[in-house]
Amino acid sequence: MSRTKGDHEARRRDVSEAVWQVMAARGFAGLTLRAVAAELGATTGLLTHYFPTKRALVEYALDLLEQRTLSRPRRDSGRGLASLRDALLDILPMTPESTDSNRIWVSSWDAALADPDLSADHARKYAVGRDRLTDRVAAAQELGELPPGNPADVAAGAQSFVLGLVVQALFAPTVFPPKRQVQLLDDYLGALTAPDHSNEGSSA
Repeated sequence: MSRTKGDHEARRRDVSEAVWQVMAARGFAGLTLRAVAAELGATTGLLTHYFPTKRALVEYALDLLEQRTLSRPRRDSGRGLASLRDALLDILPMTPESTDSNRIWVSSWDAALADPDLSADHARKYAVGRDRLTDRVAAAQELGELPPGNPADVAAGAQSFVLGLVVQALFAPTVFPPKRQVQLLDDYLGALTAPDHSNEGSSA
C-alpha cells in the first residue's frame, strides 16, 4: 500500500522532533544520522530519504531551529523602550525551551565557522535581528526614552551585550539565573537612558 501525503507529513514531523531532541541533548557536534535514527527508532536508510548528506541534515536542523525560535510566544509591552526590552528578553535563556534553543544555536557556531555558506547564513540571521532591534531603538528615540544617536549602533551594542549574556548563562546557569539576567539587562538599558555627563565641566 502506498503512503498517503498525511503519512509523509506525519513522518516528517516525527523526524523533526527526533532531530530537535538530538540537538537539545548533544548539540550540533552530536547531530548525526545514526543519532537521529536511534532517537526515532528507525534505520539510517530511512533517514537518507530525507537527508542524503550530513550537510542536508545540518541545513535542515538550522531551518528547524529558526522555525521554532520564530514560533515561540513573544512578549509585547507596546512601543519604544519597553518593546526593545521585550525583544532582548526574548533572546535570553530564561525558560527550558529558550535554553535548549540557545544551546543548539551556540553549538552550531563551530559548524558554521567551518562552512562559508553556513557562516554567511548565520551572519544574515544576526543582521535581521539587528534590523528588528534598530526599529525599536529608533521608536524609543522618537519617544524621548533614549538619547539621540545612530539607532543601528545602539542596536548592535544591545545585540552584542545580550548574546554575551546568553553565553555566560549557558555555561554558568547558577551564576546567571533568569532573575540575574533580567537585572543585568535592566542595568544595561538604564545606562543607555542615563544622561551623558562626559562633557560637563569642560571649558568653552
